[in-house]
Amino acid sequence: MNYTDVDDKIIVRARQQHLLRVFKQERLEATSDVTGTRLAALEAYLTKNLPRISQSTSPENVESEITKHYSAVLSGHPLDPGTLPGDREAKVKMHIKTARGASTAIGGLEQGRDLSEDNLADLEDVIMPWLDQKFGSSVAEKAIFLELTKNFEERFEQDMVNLNCLAPDIITRVSDYAAQIVKFVQVIQQNGFAYSLGGSVYFDIEAFEAAGNTYARLEPWSRQDAKLIAEGEGSLTEAASEKRSTADFALWKASKPGEPSWDSPWGKGRPGWHIECSAMAVDKLGDRIDIHSGGIDLSFPHHDNEIAQSEAYFCHGKKSHQQWVQYFFHTGHLSISGAKMSKSLKNFTTIRQALNSGDWTPRGLRIVFLMHSWSDGIEINEGSKDKGSSWEEKLNNFFINGKAVLEDPDHVGIKDSKHDLDGELERKKQETYEALCDSFDTPTVMDNISRLITAYNTVDPSTVSQATTKSIAFWVTEMVNMFGLNGIATPETATTIGWSGIDVPEGSKPILISLSNRRDSLRRKAKADAVVKDDLTPIPIPVSSHTLSEAQTRTRASFAEVLKNVNQDIDALDATKSAKDLSKDVLRLCDRIRNVDLWDNDVYLEDREGNKPALIRLVTRELRATKEQEQARERKKQEDKEKREKDAAAKVEKGRLSHKEMFRSLEFSAWDDDGLPTKDKEGEEISKSRKKKLQKDWERQKKLHEVWTEAQKK
Repeated sequence: MNYTDVDDKIIVRARQQHLLRVFKQERLEATSDVTGTRLAALEAYLTKNLPRISQSTSPENVESEITKHYSAVLSGHPLDPGTLPGDREAKVKMHIKTARGASTAIGGLEQGRDLSEDNLADLEDVIMPWLDQKFGSSVAEKAIFLELTKNFEERFEQDMVNLNCLAPDIITRVSDYAAQIVKFVQVIQQNGFAYSLGGSVYFDIEAFEAAGNTYARLEPWSRQDAKLIAEGEGSLTEAASEKRSTADFALWKASKPGEPSWDSPWGKGRPGWHIECSAMAVDKLGDRIDIHSGGIDLSFPHHDNEIAQSEAYFCHGKKSHQQWVQYFFHTGHLSISGAKMSKSLKNFTTIRQALNSGDWTPRGLRIVFLMHSWSDGIEINEGSKDKGSSWEEKLNNFFINGKAVLEDPDHVGIKDSKHDLDGELERKKQETYEALCDSFDTPTVMDNISRLITAYNTVDPSTVSQATTKSIAFWVTEMVNMFGLNGIATPETATTIGWSGIDVPEGSKPILISLSNRRDSLRRKAKADAVVKDDLTPIPIPVSSHTLSEAQTRTRASFAEVLKNVNQDIDALDATKSAKDLSKDVLRLCDRIRNVDLWDNDVYLEDREGNKPALIRLVTRELRATKEQEQARERKKQEDKEKREKDAAAKVEKGRLSHKEMFRSLEFSAWDDDGLPTKDKEGEEISKSRKKKLQKDWERQKKLHEVWTEAQKK
């Protein structure tokens, strides 16, 4: 694996962060912007990234100018009529967010207000490019550039460990290969496929093709794409008008002030982006590579240039050389909200952030990736996450139930000709082999595993032999181990079934088994209303036969405390009650042990039908989510019940006032025997229409009062 620790983007970012550190030490958050840096940086940022806004716009007026010039983009419309919104509009929205935050920060600093971290981060993003433009050429120490990449290398390596990725056999770094890269470029030039110009060396595409070679083999349709060509050369590279062709790319770049440099026959310089990969790959892998990988965005110009310069290196005497790379794996992009995750768009989530958020686990991420073809893009959303979680929980349950079958000495499994699970297993093995041979079709393999488990789950367990269960469970385990979904898989665990996260801690098993067995016994008797005093003996705390680590000892102690409390609760049961009443108390205790005592310690007892013992399993995220949903439904049910009761009580309460008294107020002056008004307060007769309305109100209250009267009798 190659670490690119020298390229244009790295150089710019390292300079910016170094200059920002210096500036922060001096005056970034000073109340007074004595040097005018913040305002100047904002002006430069607006000019470059939001050109419709005048660069002289004051921070307090930035928001109104954004509304005036970019409201359409913020509403989802394109910058130019007749086009579709895309990355360009996404970048404008990002720049708007940054400009807003920076403007707020500038105003807040001048007024002495406290600022949010987001606002300060936006201000930094505005200031860094300006500092680099002004002072970038003064940065000279190589250590500044290498320090940045070293930090990211360490993060990347830790992310790979967290995702259960195997470490590379060999790691190469550009900064360690400068001398070899110089020699590599010299050979290409000697072979007639490169020329020097102003201290730089360029690849001669025309000469390469004239020798019978093909350029842009991966994306021939992109070879005239000026934007991609410019991106491939880097933001610090100034186009040389003397180049033989605008498409010729740099093998070696003359270093300018503020850029790292190494000695070369052409003067102080640094490697081009593409050449570094060729030089290091050839050094370690030679003149033929079977598989080369990378993101699809690297196809052109990076990989096409890499192919050309590598084959030019081996093309002695201008004779066409054999194909250097046999297969390219160009992986698709991750997307979020329909847009490609990108640093430049600031719409990305790092592996570390995803895992620390609690929303994802290493296994969960790998499952989602495996459910999509390596060459396709993946939309990261709740749908893909839920689909992956369902697949994972399905296997959790299969492994737990399968192990229970294999550990059950009474399970026989009478062969039933109605199912052919052994044959289905062989078919899925063959289909999986064919899928993996077909461009590593992992989605089909994941589906095969799921379908096999579905077939197993739909068959009567009593008709499945332990041998069949074992064969299926072993194959599924083999597949998840191969796909890196079992974080504890080693060659030594090849004979085990399942994956990490389904077994309770080894040192705590004796306690949990003892507690679960007694609960099973009490629960069976309680369901039959047959609990008696002699059943209420304390549960002994078994002694562990394992040497426990400190963490295992703490875990065991917590379960020992649970068992101790359960024993106290058993002792507190009123054994003088009838068997029926005592059994009700025991059932409540059994439910609490399952739903509270053990659940709060991340263990769940899954009760099964008949006399089968409860399964002892760890609480998974899916189990926890299911319980939370059930609790939410119960809360809603209880809230609805309370509302109905409250509404009913309010309706009854309305009837407290007698219908014969309801109209006896100053609004009227005379009433009949039923309390209905006959004259208003002036002594005038009640009109016929009003009398009709009063009659309806009276009848309604009469019914309510009758209900209230009956309620008082209860």
